[in-house]
Amino acid sequence: MDHRRQSRSLPSMAAAGALLCLALLVVLPSAASADGCKSEPGSSGGRRRKHEPLWVFGDSYADTGNLGDLGRELTHSWYRPYGETFPRRPTGRFSDGRVLTDFVASALGMPTPVAYKGRRRASRDRLALGMNFAVGGAGVLDTGNFQRNISAQIDLFQAMQQQQQRRRGCHGNDTGTALVVVSGNDYAYAVDKDNGTSAAIAYIPTVVRELGYQLRRLRDEAGMRRVVVTNLHPMGCTPVFTRPLNYTGCDPLANAGATQHNAALQFVLAALDPGNATFLLLDVHTPFAAILLDGDDKDTSGGFTSTLRPCCESFSPDGYCGEQDENGTRQYALCDDPRRYFYWDDVHPTQAAWAAVAATFRATVKSFMST
Repeated sequence: MDHRRQSRSLPSMAAAGALLCLALLVVLPSAASADGCKSEPGSSGGRRRKHEPLWVFGDSYADTGNLGDLGRELTHSWYRPYGETFPRRPTGRFSDGRVLTDFVASALGMPTPVAYKGRRRASRDRLALGMNFAVGGAGVLDTGNFQRNISAQIDLFQAMQQQQQRRRGCHGNDTGTALVVVSGNDYAYAVDKDNGTSAAIAYIPTVVRELGYQLRRLRDEAGMRRVVVTNLHPMGCTPVFTRPLNYTGCDPLANAGATQHNAALQFVLAALDPGNATFLLLDVHTPFAAILLDGDDKDTSGGFTSTLRPCCESFSPDGYCGEQDENGTRQYALCDDPRRYFYWDDVHPTQAAWAAVAATFRATVKSFMST
């Protein structure tokens, strides 16, 4: 999700029926197959490898260090207290520790793929395991953050693929597995741009249509054997929405928007892959909702004592985690134990939260990868 402060709500349900009708009419243009053979960037010739490469595309829920250090105000993830749990220093992850990419890789029994910006420092063996192109602030479409959207991230991957083909020649192997993480930056941008919430609902068919096209690209052009794509979490339960409610509840309108996005995405995936052979919808919405919406139930709270208030809370509603004044004095409060909090900052989960969410999908991911 975007590192900027998000708008407070999505529009009412008035357009819900019309939206779902539009979603059912989404038309996905066919993507032409790439000319020439498919190869594996970073592969080791024709040797069979223990792990299929994992290629990651998306935003800050998946970014492991691709957002450049542009200063504390713009790129909080490169400054303390980010990374205090793992690896006890900032690494560009938008959390106190590990993020979704780390846990998906763990579910596959492999190390986390190298971030694109760290590729030159990585060994050939690590590069053979894939790469992470996700960057904080990115969307399916442009979000005004001057970051590569998912289409541009795939372009970058394909440019690397073509370079490898020219250097090593063609291989008959498939490229690997793609993980696509979308957490709502497109909708935040629509709300901010138009200074109103009605734009977000109207934008859902456009976003999902483009996402469907990019998913098809990954399969048909990039040659991915499998594509895993996340649905949207209940956005109205992020602290940026719950803070105006004194952290006592979630914004139902924002949650309704996430639900509508998920319904449209599910329809698109069914059209792309009726047999569920290539695409897996990684359901993060259900475990998020079980903890955040039913958090009073000890059986579903996941052991978190604070689900709607973040561990790292800015003093000002317009501030940010890690903010300092001109004298270097903290302008935020930090909890004693991030393991007891679901959210780290105003939009990003803690490592403990990602671990709890990942526990619900580990078996599904492993089963999907074994087919």
